[in-house]
Amino acid sequence: MKILLVEDDEKIAGLIKKGLKKEGFRVDWAVDGEEGLYLAENNKYDVMIIDWMLPKISGIDLLKQIRNKINTPALILTAKSDLNDKLEGLSIADDYLTKPFSMEELIARLKALYRRNKQLKSNVLQIDNLILNPDTKEVKRGDRKIELTAKQFELLKFLMVNKNRIVSPQMIAENLWEVDEEINSNVINVYISHIRKKIDSQGEKKLIKTIRGMGFKISDE
Repeated sequence: MKILLVEDDEKIAGLIKKGLKKEGFRVDWAVDGEEGLYLAENNKYDVMIIDWMLPKISGIDLLKQIRNKINTPALILTAKSDLNDKLEGLSIADDYLTKPFSMEELIARLKALYRRNKQLKSNVLQIDNLILNPDTKEVKRGDRKIELTAKQFELLKFLMVNKNRIVSPQMIAENLWEVDEEINSNVINVYISHIRKKIDSQGEKKLIKTIRGMGFKISDE
């Protein structure tokens, strides 16, 4: 398990790193919110441990900035033990642990977050911050829920399953329409256009590319 630790207290960070490495975890350590934000956005982690009171960017603000792009489970670590503080922390983080704490409890919570996230991700498709859940039929772009028709959902799912690959109109027709249905490329172009308008309506990065003379490709590049 690879973990991002964002903690400005060198002593506490040292104890956490030592305990996690004993468990065989890999740990990247950031000393402030700004460094933590950079590491979170440029690396892949299984779980993040983020202190609430950080220099430059607070732990809560750090999480708010990355939640539209990254769904890595996060545990907030803090000396704040008031119920209102806990409720605020849990409104953005996945778990909350108050100082002082035992390494055994921290490790148990990290493993639980990792297991839960692994189960949730089993069927989930993601391109950039676009997430499609085949089980719940839910599509989200960041925090924004996207409403699609059944056929639009299946077409988007087909593109995402074939991430970074060009799919031709013929491939789409063969996979999404019945054999006896006559579907031409113009119909598929209309569906693609409607999907684009829905997933890019807030000015986000354009994810579906038209490859002239060949078909379509969904990619975050």
